This record gives sequence, structure tokens and C-alpha cells, in this order.
Amino acid sequence: MLPANARIPQICSALCTSTISPILHLLHLISPSIFRKPDWNPWAMSVDTLEPAAAAAPASAADVEERRWKYLNHIRRNPGPYTDPDATGPEFLEQFDKFKILGAGGLGCEILKNLAMSRFKNIHVIDMDTIDISNLNRQFLFRKSDVGKYKAEVAAEFVQKRVKGVSITAHNNRIQDFDEEFYNQFQLIICGLDSIEARRWINAMLVSIAEEGKDPDAIKPLIDGGTEGFKGQARVIIPSITSCIECQLDMHAPRAAVPLCTIASIPRQPEHCIEWAHVIAWEKEKPFPKLDKDDPEHVTWLFQKALIRAQEFGISGVTYSLTQGTIKNIIPAIASTNAIIAAACCNEAFKIATGSAPCLGFESNYMMYSGNDSIYTYTFKHEKKDDCPVCGRQARPLEVDPKTTLQDLIDSFAIRPEAQLKKPSIRAESKTLYMQFPPSLEEQTRPNLDKSLNELGLEEGQEIVVTDPAFPLEFNFFLKFKTSS
Repeated sequence: MLPANARIPQICSALCTSTISPILHLLHLISPSIFRKPDWNPWAMSVDTLEPAAAAAPASAADVEERRWKYLNHIRRNPGPYTDPDATGPEFLEQFDKFKILGAGGLGCEILKNLAMSRFKNIHVIDMDTIDISNLNRQFLFRKSDVGKYKAEVAAEFVQKRVKGVSITAHNNRIQDFDEEFYNQFQLIICGLDSIEARRWINAMLVSIAEEGKDPDAIKPLIDGGTEGFKGQARVIIPSITSCIECQLDMHAPRAAVPLCTIASIPRQPEHCIEWAHVIAWEKEKPFPKLDKDDPEHVTWLFQKALIRAQEFGISGVTYSLTQGTIKNIIPAIASTNAIIAAACCNEAFKIATGSAPCLGFESNYMMYSGNDSIYTYTFKHEKKDDCPVCGRQARPLEVDPKTTLQDLIDSFAIRPEAQLKKPSIRAESKTLYMQFPPSLEEQTRPNLDKSLNELGLEEGQEIVVTDPAFPLEFNFFLKFKTSS
């Protein structure tokens, strides 16, 4: 009888003229050889080269594990063309094993899976949220039985079961609950957050660690990903060296607020009708003691009121899902966009860890993606700003009318693209103008709110310092007076 590899041409020629049975016969002949062959060698060549004892011996768990990660380990254990010449030892390359993921939502689930499958063995994940039924359509690590459980715990457990050898530690906290010492233990941090405020906080924390540290290990690369509908972005930040998130804040301008008079009198969009039902109709009719945005009965009431309002003004597009999204300020999420941006983030993490290819960060540091009509990506360099309040050294100009009251100035910080502060406190060089906390100081400085900047004695070019409890930093501005027309 001919050996298996010699009979393959006969069987293959029979496939053209016979039934499906030769295919099954072929698979029966070659399957033992495939399972015994060395990785990636042509199976027909390996059949005759294997010793009988070696072919028959079952592979140990260690052998299976080594084969599984053979090619990734080869990249990780050997210096690449872009590896630092002073850091080429295997110990250095293996040290990039402690990663921090912020967020375990739609983007965080994809990132966690990708890092584990890229052979990063020690991962920590932070997320304070619990799983909602609405998460299940795109956050694939969760099941219906997981609803109500912590996202970080469920995601960590799921991935550890599927990928042997990876250790994932879950933290059911806010990222602000941890200090510098905690974040200093990680080599690299990846953000999959849906909050600009949280991004700004971790950015300021990592810049602070980098500037206070006395060695290069204090610089923790930050990879940030974000998605909205069919659009997304991935960027790499080298704290204190390259452009940071605060430098790029004007790219995330706050959503424009709709004046209440427009909502009440002349709605133009379906969202205006929904806001009318939410803000005005609900308060007027009080159908339930308290609005629960997760209660279908409450949402249905708002939807029906908004629909009637829209019909009165000839506006179309009011739907139940839009009503739910508007009142909960839900950012539209699409699973494929999350997968693409997560892949980009993890690709950058792998390149940074292995030095196998140039990464984003120095020449180009920002990748944007759009999948609305087709697939479009663009990579560019966002420049560092000298007047950045986090990584810069200069105060930034603040254009303001000297007749503006301090209250109006404080309110403007919420909508200024370069600030976006919710509870700012302000002090000048010689005096405190207004402090949100503590209550005693707030009461003491409250009379200043109705005074104009002129009345407070502020002058052109004078510096003011603005703080906000949400951020561990100070914002320095110098006044640039303009006359209102």
C-alpha cells in the first residue's frame, strides 16, 4: 500500500469525477499527520521526517502553550528594528506585561480581548459600572445572566477562562479613586472611556507622574481610543513629551446647549420636542413621583408627549429609541467601530512593547477613522501647546469683556472649548475671587459673583488661576479685555 502522501494525487484526481466520499477518505488519511507535524511545516514533508516515537508521543501542556504563542513570543523576546539599542535584553522586552485598561464597555471589551490574545499576561481593568441589558448588543463579553454584575469582574473572568495564562485584575472603582503610587506600577495605560472628564483626569495624573519622576520609567505611554457612531479615533500620548489630551481638548467641544425658549416656543428638531416633554411637560403634569430614565413606562410617556408635540409643528423623526437616547445622553455605539478602534489601540500597544515597528507618538500621534460612507482613515501630528494647563508652561489668553460679571465668567467656563469646567473656583494674585468649596469660603466670596471684573479690580494682562474639583491641576489664564459691540 502506498504511503499517505503518495496516494494524495490519486485521491485528488478522483475528486473531479467521483462523489463526496473521496474527500472524507482524504481527510481521514491526512488528519493524523497534521496533528503530529511541526508548526507551519508543509504536512506532506513532515510525515516521513517524524520518528515513530515522536509522532506517537502526546504533547505536554507546556509544549502546546509554547506552540500557541511561538511567533508572538519570537517578536516579544527579540529586539526589533526600532528597539532602543540600550534596552535589547529579553528582560526588558518581557517587562511590558503590566497593562492598565480604563473602561470595560464596548471599546474596553474589545481592547481586553485583543491584549490577552496578543500575549500580554498581566492586565488590570477599571470600570465602576454594572451591566445593563442595553449593553449586550455590542459588549460581547457579557451575557443576559450577567445583567446587574460589575463589568470589570465579568469581563476579567470571561477572558481568563478563554485565554490560559493571562492574569486579569478587576477594579470596580472610579479611576479617580486611585493615587499616583497605584498608576506608577504600570508600563502602559489604554483608555476606552466614554467620558472626556475622566480622560482629562488620567492625562493630568500621568503628566504629573512623568514630571515628578527621576527616571525614564516614570513616563507611562497613554493610548486613548474613542468612538461615536461610525467615527472613531486612536492616539498615543507620551506624557510631558508630546501633545497631551488637554492640548487637544478643543477637538472635543461640548455639545451646544439648546435655549429653553426654543424648546418652549419654536422647536425645530425631534430632539427639541423630546427635551420639551422631558423638561417642561414632565414638570407640569408630574405623571409619576420621580422620573426614572430606565423605566420603560416613564420613557413611553415622554415619547408619546414628544410625538404629539412633533406632529403639532410638522416635525418627523421622534422615536422611542431617540427619546431614550436624548434623555439619557446616550452616545451611539456600533460594534464594528469599537472593533476597529480597539485593534488600532492594541496594535500601538504591541509596537510600543516590542519595538517591532514605528508607533504613533512622535511624528504622527493621532489617527482618525470614519466609516459613514466608506472606510477612511487619516493620521496626523497634533502639536503640543505651550499654554496647555497640563504640560505647558505659559498662561493662556482669556478674552473677556471687563464689564462681564464674575458669575457670567464662571458660567462661560462650562462652554469654552479650551476649558470645559463644571465647578470652577477663581483666584487672582492678590485675592480669592470665588471658591466653590468649602461652604464657609463659598459664602464669604459669594457677593463677588454680581460684580464686574472692573469692579473687582482686575486689569488687562493680569493672571488668574482657575481650579475644578474634577481635575488635579490648575488652569492659568491672563486677561485679555475686549469691548462688547
